[in-house]
Amino acid sequence: MSQRGSFLEMGLLALVVGVLIWSGIAPHDRFTWVLEVAPVLLGLPILILIRDRFRFSSLVLVLLAIHAVILMVGGKYTYAEVPVGFWVSEWMGFARNHYDRLGHFAQGFVPALVFREVLLRRSPLRGSRWLSFVVICFALALSATYELIEWATAVLTGTAAEAFLGTQGDIWDTQWDMFLALIGALVALAVFRRAQDRATDRMVMDSSIPSPPAGR
Repeated sequence: MSQRGSFLEMGLLALVVGVLIWSGIAPHDRFTWVLEVAPVLLGLPILILIRDRFRFSSLVLVLLAIHAVILMVGGKYTYAEVPVGFWVSEWMGFARNHYDRLGHFAQGFVPALVFREVLLRRSPLRGSRWLSFVVICFALALSATYELIEWATAVLTGTAAEAFLGTQGDIWDTQWDMFLALIGALVALAVFRRAQDRATDRMVMDSSIPSPPAGR
């Protein structure tokens, strides 16, 4: 790992931890905060633990940090109350706070590239026409799973989960969430597919990372 890469990792770690601490100071609703930042609280230790065995590219690490910030800001205010969402709604003339739409777009965008990188380096799908299809299916499955978690939380806790659900009176909110995750995954592949291929090629050249089997 280059010194530049190490500095980037440390910088991203400091950013995520700093925003996590900020978001946890007097959040709008403590229960909602825990639910919203749970992916960060679980994912960050996992990334640290597997760092020596599987180190993600700088591209994926930067995107993961951005996604974490989106989640933590949403946890701080609840998605329906994030100030920047109100500013955009006022500017664009929207009837609701659309910050949650950004969150679900990122929920498809970032995990798609995370999963794709794992497949590129640890599966025979590299170079396969099936790779993008499998990645899109994963992104949709992850989004659907998250919606099921929201539903289960609402069933178990009742009105305590209203801020976590963030429907804002939209009866199609669940469908919008999954649709935006799909769009996010598609955009991620269209924009970053080649950049990610180049990044993983450079990492595969590192003798510490085994070359994946060729796909068909």
